[in-house]
Order: sequence, then C-alpha cells, then structure tokens
Amino acid sequence: MGELILKEPVAGQTAVSRRAFLQGTGLLLGFALTGASTESVFAAPASQVVENEVTGTFAPNGFIRINPTGAVTLVIPMIEMGQGVYTSLSMLLAEELEVKLDQIQVQHAPANHALYVNPIIGIQNTGGSASVRAFWTPLRLAGAVGRNLLLAAAAKRWNVDPATCRAKDGVVFDASGSKHLSYGELAKAAAKLPVPPAANVKLKDPKDFTLIGTRTKRVGSSIKVDGRALYGIDTRLPGMKVAAVAISPVLGGKVKTVDEKAALTVKGVRQLVNIDEAVAVVADHTGAANKGLEAAAITWNDGPNGKVSNADIVKQLEEESKKPGAVARNVGDAGKALAEAAQRLDAIYQVPFLAHAAMEPMNCTVHLQKDRCDIWVGTQAPTITQSLVAELTGLPKDAIKIHNHLIGGGFGRRLEADGTVLAVKIAKYVDGPVKVIWSREEDIQHDMYRPYYLDRLSAGLDAAGKPVAWTHRIAGSSIAARYYPPLVKDGVDLDAVEAAAEPPYALPNIHVDYIQVEPPGVRTSWWRGVGPTHNVFVVESFIDELAHAAKQDPVAYRKRLLGHYPRALAVLSLAAEKAGWGSPLPGRHGRGISVQFAYGSYASQVAEVEVAIDGSVKVKRIVCAVDCGMYVDPDTIEAQVQGGTLFGLTAALHGSITFKDGRVEQSNFDTYLPMRIDEVPVVETHLIKNAEAPGGVGEAPTAIVSAAVTNAIFAVTGKRVRSLPIDTNSLKSSS
Repeated sequence: MGELILKEPVAGQTAVSRRAFLQGTGLLLGFALTGASTESVFAAPASQVVENEVTGTFAPNGFIRINPTGAVTLVIPMIEMGQGVYTSLSMLLAEELEVKLDQIQVQHAPANHALYVNPIIGIQNTGGSASVRAFWTPLRLAGAVGRNLLLAAAAKRWNVDPATCRAKDGVVFDASGSKHLSYGELAKAAAKLPVPPAANVKLKDPKDFTLIGTRTKRVGSSIKVDGRALYGIDTRLPGMKVAAVAISPVLGGKVKTVDEKAALTVKGVRQLVNIDEAVAVVADHTGAANKGLEAAAITWNDGPNGKVSNADIVKQLEEESKKPGAVARNVGDAGKALAEAAQRLDAIYQVPFLAHAAMEPMNCTVHLQKDRCDIWVGTQAPTITQSLVAELTGLPKDAIKIHNHLIGGGFGRRLEADGTVLAVKIAKYVDGPVKVIWSREEDIQHDMYRPYYLDRLSAGLDAAGKPVAWTHRIAGSSIAARYYPPLVKDGVDLDAVEAAAEPPYALPNIHVDYIQVEPPGVRTSWWRGVGPTHNVFVVESFIDELAHAAKQDPVAYRKRLLGHYPRALAVLSLAAEKAGWGSPLPGRHGRGISVQFAYGSYASQVAEVEVAIDGSVKVKRIVCAVDCGMYVDPDTIEAQVQGGTLFGLTAALHGSITFKDGRVEQSNFDTYLPMRIDEVPVVETHLIKNAEAPGGVGEAPTAIVSAAVTNAIFAVTGKRVRSLPIDTNSLKSSS
C-alpha cells in the first residue's frame, strides 16, 4: 500500500500568480476552501484557486504533488488518529486521478487555514466526523483536474484530441493503446497548462467507481506494525531535553512552595521552571525529570475553586434547569397538548463529566528561538495552535512551524491547544528543544472534559399511546461559545442540542430549549462528539419509556413514529432484523434498541445484555445498522463502528469524572476504568448502500450505544437507568 511519509510542510505560504505556481519540474494543484460548506468549495471559480510558488525540493501547495519520478503525494487535510483517513481520503484522490492506492504517498498538511479549512466546520481541524463528507468533493475534484491536465499534456505531445486519450494506473494511453506516457514523464508539461475552472471539470459517475466503495488494505498499517510510525511523543532532536510537569490540581491555583534545590540534586536534572500554574523539571531523560519533580515537593495555593465539588455542580444545574432556556425548536403548543394529554410522563436524565484518556498522553516538543518557534505535536487543530503560540510569543504566524504527527488517540482532546501553550511557556526558559510529557495522572486530572448535562423531559400520550406533546430542556456547558462562537445562535449552542432539537420521530407538539450553565473550576471540551453523546441517550431512553407506558413493543412503537424518515426507519428495521428482535433469549437476558440521526448519518443499534442477580451487567452482543450515504471504504467504517461503540460503552459502564475540593478524584486507569477485554461484546455492522451524500461515522456509534444498553437493562430488570455510568447496585435482584 501507499507508504506514509512524514515530511514536513513549508510554513508561511504566500499566494502568487498561476504562472509562477505552475513553474518548476512538478505539477501541483490546490483549491481554496474559503466557505463553510462543500457546495461553496465545489462552486469556487478558477480565480479562487490558491497557487503558491514552489520553493526548494519540498513545497506542498495544495492536495496533490506529482514529481518527475511519477510519485504522487497527497497533502492530506485531516490528521490521522486511528480513524483511517489516510486510507479513505487517498481513495477519493486515487479514484479520480486514476492511480493505484499504492502509488500515493501521504503527507501532513501545514497550518494553512486558506488551503486546508474543514469546509463543514469553517476552521482547519479534524473533528465533527467530517473527514470524508467535507472532502468528498474537493479531493475528487483535485484528482479529476490533475487527470485532465495530464491527459491534455499527453494529447498535445501526440497532437491528438485529449478526448481520445485515457488514463489508468498513473499512465496515459492514446486511442490505440500503442503510445503511453507515465505521469512522471508528463508532470513538467502538464504544469505549464492552464488550470481549468472547477465548474468545467466533470467528476466520475458513481457507477464507474472502481476503488471507492471497495475493501482495501489500510494505508500506513505496516509502519505501525513494525514501529516506524512516528507520534508526537516519539520526537527525538539533537540536544533535546525532557520535561516532566506538575499542574495545579485546582483550576486557577498557583504554586505555593517548591524545593528547587532538592530537584536539582537529582542526577540528570538541568533546571526547574516555575510558571505559577505549573512546575516543570527539565532533565536529560524522562526518569530524571520524574524523580526531580517528585523531589521538588510542590505545594499549592488552590485559589477560588478549592471547594468545588460534584454536589455543587449538580445543584447548580438543577436550579438553572428550572428556568426557561433559549428556544432550539418550538412546533405547535407543547404546553397545551401536555395539559390535555391522556397520560403524562416526566423524567430527569443526567450524564457525567468524561475524560478522553487517550493512550498517548499529552505531549509537545518545542524549540523556541529568537525569530521562530518549531513545534512537534499531534494536533487536530493546527491553525488554532499556531495562532495561540503566535499570541503567546509575539512572533508572526509564519514563524510558528507546526510539525504535525500521527495521533495516538484524539477523541477531541487534541482540538485544544492547552498542552502546546503550556509547553511553549516552559520552552521560554529552556535553551534548545524541550519535550514536555504529561504523566497519566496529569493527563486525566487536567483534561478538558465532556460536559455534565442535566435534562428535563415531559411527554403527553393520547388514549392510544401516541405522543402528542414533547418538551426537552438541556442544561450544561457550551463548548462552542468558547471554542467557535458561530455555532451559537440566539443563545442556542447548536452542538449541545444536536439530536435533541430534531429527533426523527413524528411529534406534533414539541418544545426544546437550552440553558448554558458553566461549572466553576471545570474546563469542558469536545469528546468524540458532545451533544449527541448525551442527547441520543436521553431521547432514546425517554422514547422507550413512552413505549412502555403505551404497553407497546419498543421497535414497533418507533416504527409508527418514523414513517416520514424512511432512512431512519430502514436502519431501525435492519438492526432489529439482524439482531433477531423478538426471538427467545436465555433467562436474565434482554434486548434494547436505539436509533439516531447525527453527524449526517442514520444509525440504529440493538444491544443484547445479561444482568446478573447481583446487578452486574454483561453486554453480550451489539448489532449496528448504518446508513452513512455513499461510503468509501467499508472496512474503515466497520472499524469505526467497533471502536466508537466500545468507546461509548466504556463510558456507559465506567466513565465518570468527579470533583472534591476542586480536585479531580480519578487519576489513572485504576480509578478511571477502561473497558477490559473480557467485557467486550461481539459488535456486528450492517451497511445500507445508497447514492446519498456521505455522512460521518466516527462519533455516531459512540452516541448511540448507551441507550441501547440501558433499554436492554430495563427489558431484563424493569428498572430504568436515567443517569450514567450505570449503577449496578441499583440493579440487584432478590431472585
């Protein structure tokens, strides 16, 4: 397969003329992604094509580089963190460029908002389950333009009509097939041709795809197997020092005392850096840095958040959630319909703070010099990182070079640049490069957590059990208000209400509102999705409550409410069929179902669960049906479904970050539990293939699994789980 090459892009690109851009020995193509939608990208006229001068032997100025040897390089706009984008995005390019997948080399994109913006989100980042759906058109368009230019170059040399030529596997053939030229042989000539307007470029009809939709060997697997893959934590530089760091255990706290002399007596320790909110011990190697940090015997002034507890945070949410919020959706008159309903149901649901706990802890290597700053890190948001470092150092952005790496688990944690900012603060006091590594304890206790949410719901049923009223109030932190304000409209955080404001069910009277409640002393952020990871649990659990109150089967009840959502109905029906819904199960076993529309995709899961007399829960089987539109690599999707399901299941069974005296009580994998191998259920994936636009996959199974499991628990025990993680003590039975 295509080899992953970890070359570094050139920072500080400067726009130049098309002629200057096309000069040189290679063919480079780049498209400006200036809008916030794939439509605006696709419609961009030729004048919006970003063209950069080729400098030196390595100068990626767009998505494609083809050199005289015939090597094709994809400058990939999304970072790889295990989700398989190096494979799926390479497939998009290869399909239209007419090259084999193993002819493509992958290279990290530089921090360049104008060229590599995620058009769905509006900034350059890897998130929102957007990789394929954001670059479905731009990368195919880049490949098609490249193919057309190469065909034109060959036709010009042979003095024939380009329409009579064809391309295959990186070679252009004439009509007879007797003449052929490789892409490498044509690159220089193709670079001199005018780039056609995007509107004039015809993409393949999906029926003609030969690569997209097929199962392929994953790009980059070999270097992970044999250890050549480089993550941020693997950075090794001449003269590099290593720093261990201790951060104030309470947000806003400061150093009270530190024994610098004791730290410096440890062999290999070079210096101690005190930056008030943290202390770093800089040494020749990690062992010395850790010993020096322990010897420093740091004490802290906790500051204003030293008494914050979970009880305080929940009380705040309870009180605020009693007030009306910003309206996310209002159809009909839910209040009147609720008052007149034959039956009323009310419920409060809660989900906890959650850490990311990626296998690669936070780390960053910085070499800060007078006129530049080099940063080696795995980041999901290179331009945000670049901007914050520029602000901190006073250097211009083009002097901040981000050397991006493979990420050993992101899940949204590396959308934040706090780890890099901390490392740069430390690097100000260090001569030469310094790698700052967080311990597992620092990583978990200084995370930016998935928010704690408290939701109030009410529903009214008519005499036949059909819902006639639905109200849903969401109270919790707004990540978007801090991170990306355009996602907040009239007080409504669009992410926080996703999958709640637009549930797929026929609800004639619905009112959904949102209250922003910021917990003291806690930083919140993205967590493999945010809004849907709690809203799907809440909505699908409450729908199950309505089905039970109506004395109807949960699948049949949902089907009656999904008639106007045929794709949602299809995944529900497929999941139920494949899981054998309604067939007999052993004693103390039950099935639960959930369905969702989020991240542009439809999904449904059925969980088969066993609940023992002592309340312990064993998830035996998960069956997932997915309609993500036109898919690229089914193997990648199945891997995402498995990984995302287990990520969400881990949280449902074990995940909870709690606070006492302003401090996080969990510290490592003994207290913030990962799922163990003997807990892992069978996960089956069934894909629905259609011609709809691609949707996202990475976060969808994480959001949907909790409700399927807790609904299955209710089927066994008759006990409703309204808060996570699952309290097994409450499920104990006397028989």
